[in-house]
Amino acid sequence: MSTSSNNGQSAIAGKTVGGPGSTTLSGKRCVSTTGQQGQTVGDEPPELKSPGGLASTPVPETSGRPLLLPNNLFHSFSNSPSPEIRRRAAFMKQNAFCPHPDHRQTRMPMNPDDPEARKELGTLPPVHVDFECPDCGIPVSCSEEHWADDYEAHLEICSTLREINEDDHDLRSGRFFPEFEYPGDQREEFMVNMTNWDTFLFSRDFRAINDERSLRQATRLLTYPVTVASVLHELSPYNIKRGGRLTVEGLKSMSALRYSLHPPRSGSGMDIKGLRPTPPPMRIFILGARAESSLPREVWAQLTYLFPRVAFHLVFIGPESMANRDAEFPLPERIANNPFGAVVEDRITNSLKISTFVDYYHTLHEAGQFYPYDPYFDCFMLFHPGLGHPASSHEWEETIPMLLQTKVPVLVTGYTQYDMERDIKWVKDTVGGEVDLLFEPGENRFRSLRWDLNDLDPQDISCGNWGVWGFRGKRYETTRKDAE
Repeated sequence: MSTSSNNGQSAIAGKTVGGPGSTTLSGKRCVSTTGQQGQTVGDEPPELKSPGGLASTPVPETSGRPLLLPNNLFHSFSNSPSPEIRRRAAFMKQNAFCPHPDHRQTRMPMNPDDPEARKELGTLPPVHVDFECPDCGIPVSCSEEHWADDYEAHLEICSTLREINEDDHDLRSGRFFPEFEYPGDQREEFMVNMTNWDTFLFSRDFRAINDERSLRQATRLLTYPVTVASVLHELSPYNIKRGGRLTVEGLKSMSALRYSLHPPRSGSGMDIKGLRPTPPPMRIFILGARAESSLPREVWAQLTYLFPRVAFHLVFIGPESMANRDAEFPLPERIANNPFGAVVEDRITNSLKISTFVDYYHTLHEAGQFYPYDPYFDCFMLFHPGLGHPASSHEWEETIPMLLQTKVPVLVTGYTQYDMERDIKWVKDTVGGEVDLLFEPGENRFRSLRWDLNDLDPQDISCGNWGVWGFRGKRYETTRKDAE
């Protein structure tokens, strides 16, 4: 006789199995679900063994991991159930300063709206933040008195800070994230609507997202590939019409790229008669790459699904392009065949290849690594480069003139309107009149809907790719002087 265990209960074949709703196993099928839990793969005869699957896969240990429900996402950073957020709170208390105007300035104001500009007449020494606002749960003041005295100014961003707080806890809640499941390719007859996030996600057949928090989490990642596609696609919401933001020079550059991105059907086939020449891949150089270089590859694959007849080669370039990824991809040795130590990820899909260079672009440009450049197949993308930021502008002084020499479109995003305007001013001051504006600066329709917090300054909040604009090296028309 064989035995079967079920939660401490045992039954002999031919007798009843413990539990309500059970029936005899000798003549009738057991209806009780609890009665069937005792039968495992190990009870099967050797000749009928089931392949290893979910039944034989150990369940991961989650006893020490808190599961936060949607109505329990708000926690102060210092008392968060997440150790990572508690460490973040400690970091903020050690580095961020109180924004109350009675304190002296700790740095030069970046713009007129910078909270640091209010401290011009302050007399008290700078003090780190320590008091957490009870409404947003984030350390924002050195004391409760200063928080209450400056509450009117804090109220302008308090609701946004609370949203950031809940979104961060949601990511660590342990719930399942259906918004991070991405669709594959779709038939070309199904047109993509790029009016806004809602129409794009619907026309691309994403799973329905029914709450704003899930939408914010999804757009935080998708903003990078979709921002690129929204400018390059033939159905782009940006055009030459009034208010469309595309300039005449921009139309010339985009028309060349779209000619390659949307090729006509060539009638190719699998036989000898169907052989056709294959165009080179579309190269998108992403300079100053940071977080975007470590995005899940299925996120970048969404770019290729929007251009089904074109191959893409994404080239991430920058000294931080492989930050915190040593365990995933150890940097290769620089040898004659790979002088710059490129990390190449080939065949991610049948039309996507990714290369990463941990170096400055001007170094690669001077070595002729990517020559020749073709305005029909090449494009530069700069995500939040900080061209005009005092701390990073010196890193771009050599790069920008080289980008203009290629005569290839350069697309740029910014965290805020002021960030974009500062970058544009720096470019014009640096290269003078040698630049053509392709894309008027303005809000990006596919910006991240989730706000991010600067841990060094809790008053500084921004969202990824808030705005987008573009430029290119000036092209001079050839004129012929009639011989006299």
